[in-house]
Amino acid sequence: MVGVDVIARARKEGRTVLTEVESKELLREAGIPVVETSLARTSREALAHAERLGYPVVMKIVSPDILHQSDVGGVRLGVRSQAEARLAYRELLAAAARANPGAILHGVSVQRQAAPGVEVVVGMAKDPQFGPFLMFGLGGVLVEVLNDVAFRLVPLARRDARAMVREVKGYPLLAGHRGQPPVDTVALEQALLALSRFAEAHPEIRELDLNPVLAYPQGVLAVDARVVLEGA
Repeated sequence: MVGVDVIARARKEGRTVLTEVESKELLREAGIPVVETSLARTSREALAHAERLGYPVVMKIVSPDILHQSDVGGVRLGVRSQAEARLAYRELLAAAARANPGAILHGVSVQRQAAPGVEVVVGMAKDPQFGPFLMFGLGGVLVEVLNDVAFRLVPLARRDARAMVREVKGYPLLAGHRGQPPVDTVALEQALLALSRFAEAHPEIRELDLNPVLAYPQGVLAVDARVVLEGA
């Protein structure tokens, strides 16, 4: 299984933090919708992935030593041509080398730029006494400043997932605000249930973040992901 291979490879390399590409492989296997993301180890591979996925694309540095790519200039949005992709590949590697000269660089991830949607945040962490729990909230200011989030212990029942989505104060943004169409709350609930099953099946995972997840009138899509393993 892909998930077993990904975790085993990280363990062999002495890592507890999975790269974005590895994290998405795990979550896709768990049934959580994630944007297709490919690893490019060379400029040629980056161009090939971009052509296959279709422009515009998003490109990010992939390194187990760089957890927040945007902090080091390691993200390029709206890459629209071969020339831009080639330049972005060079610039991302250079930015990573400047920020962390000793970082191990796996390459650059390439993903199609997703259509705008309502941003939500989904995560999992562990309480020393009660075990794994899930978090759900709306993205941006609502989660960072207002701390507008809901929590439930794993395993989730369907009623738990439904309650989590509806108890955040920003729920009106999901239900349709000022003429905007409502998002697919059933798909959000299904993603939470899939994540609950995933957490149960993988006790070796200490925490994970899906931020953001884009919610649409039909379906949801996680565009960024991070998985952290328990220590050896």
